Amino acid sequence: MRNSVAQQADRNRIRELNDAFRTSFQGGQVLLTAGVAALSDQTKANVLELVRTFAGFNGDNDPHGEHDLFSFDHDGERYFGKIDYYAPDMQHGSEDPADPAKTIRVLTIMHASEY
Repeated sequence: MRNSVAQQADRNRIRELNDAFRTSFQGGQVLLTAGVAALSDQTKANVLELVRTFAGFNGDNDPHGEHDLFSFDHDGERYFGKIDYYAPDMQHGSEDPADPAKTIRVLTIMHASEY
């Protein structure tokens, strides 16, 4: 088992990679659920911009400090973003989300009604 210093370093690296992906949509795949995909182009653009600029992580909504799950409101509607970690074959979970060579990040953006 890894010691707490190494585990914290991994969480910090995962957070950095998640933030870089979420703010740029580079370095992984972005999926929109049917409800988000069906939004008007302008609303969809607004939702995507809110994902990119989300900065409301705290101890309550991000207990592990990895910035992998978040929610936000737009025009009175609640949305969620979730980053999952897959192995390069996209068939299994990543064995090491802190290592970008072993991980493909997938960000799913959904309306709260689809959760």
